[in-house]
Amino acid sequence: MTRMDGRQSKTRLVQNAAMVWIGFMVVASVITFLVVMLAVSSQKAREAAEETPAPILATYPATYPAVTVVPDDQIAQPTRYPTPATVGLDSEFALGGQVPGFFSHVAAMHDAGMTWAKLQIKWTPETTVDQAREFVETTHQNGFKILLSIAGELYPQSIDYEGYVAYLEEVAALHPDAIEIWNEMNMDREWPTGQIDPAIYIENMLAPAYTAIKSVSPETTVIIGAPTPTGSDDDVTVWADWRYVQGLAEKGAADYADCLGIHHNSGTTSPLARSGHAWDGGDNHYSWYFLPSAELYYEKIGGRLPLCVTELGYLTPEGIEDPLPEKFGWGAGNTLAEQAAWLAEAVDLAQELGYIRMIIVWNVDFTNWGDDDPFKAYAIIRPDGTCSACSALRTALEN
Repeated sequence: MTRMDGRQSKTRLVQNAAMVWIGFMVVASVITFLVVMLAVSSQKAREAAEETPAPILATYPATYPAVTVVPDDQIAQPTRYPTPATVGLDSEFALGGQVPGFFSHVAAMHDAGMTWAKLQIKWTPETTVDQAREFVETTHQNGFKILLSIAGELYPQSIDYEGYVAYLEEVAALHPDAIEIWNEMNMDREWPTGQIDPAIYIENMLAPAYTAIKSVSPETTVIIGAPTPTGSDDDVTVWADWRYVQGLAEKGAADYADCLGIHHNSGTTSPLARSGHAWDGGDNHYSWYFLPSAELYYEKIGGRLPLCVTELGYLTPEGIEDPLPEKFGWGAGNTLAEQAAWLAEAVDLAQELGYIRMIIVWNVDFTNWGDDDPFKAYAIIRPDGTCSACSALRTALEN
């Protein structure tokens, strides 16, 4: 090796050493940078965690916000809901609402978790099947199962039983999901004076109607018309509802029905309450309270039929300018928040009990107002277009 070669070799060694040192410094700088950034990020995360409060879990029942409902005719492209795939009550608990013969708030009903709609027909011997056909088709097209309540004219002097049963057979051919056989038969408002008797109802109406309906549409659910809740009983113009239900059981009504109808629409307390009603005179009569009424009906029918609550409503005058009729004064103190909470509690309770198969909310969006019945005060969709009960019902179903 020459002197020149020696110098070149030393130069390369120095260069290589410099390159290694530079590389080491670069790597060290990168590691230092990453460590610093990680420390800063961790500090920020700790600070953010300290500033963010822990989530608070809502307790039930809660105050539900009033949802503003858009009428169906104002929705540019209304949602198309599938037609129900089966006929009759399914194994799961069913929730629905009563509408006034037409649908104005389909989306709101679905949002509330309703899968059923109830419509009522006031039958006379001249009634044709056309209205029932329209109701069944429209209800199914809107994605609901239908409960047809088929009652008669008020304060009847007589009833054409054969004509009524023949009409029900025609209606059954349309395959409605459920038919309620008459309405509040324990009072002369709906049944001829002096003829109020569960034996007469079963022999002349319920049994032949059940046979006629099932012969045409076996899957259609047959519901015994709900008695009116009352403590009055004179054996001529009115029977106490508990005695009427007991008479139904004794005369074998369970052999001709799938469900027993029940109404509760005069409450001023939680469905769980057994006392405290605004007009309770101190005897805590069951008819003022939801749970005691349900328990009594189920007991009196001998547990042989489940219950279908074909009317459940809580009246509230809040947000309505019309004065409340005097005979409905018991509901003057009810609020919208209570209406929402009590309906939701009833749905919770029904699912817990197991023997209540259906609840129909009375009502969705009626606007009628009169001394006989202030329908508008029961509506869950209020005059201002809001619905506190809609979100409450959905929550109850999802609990």
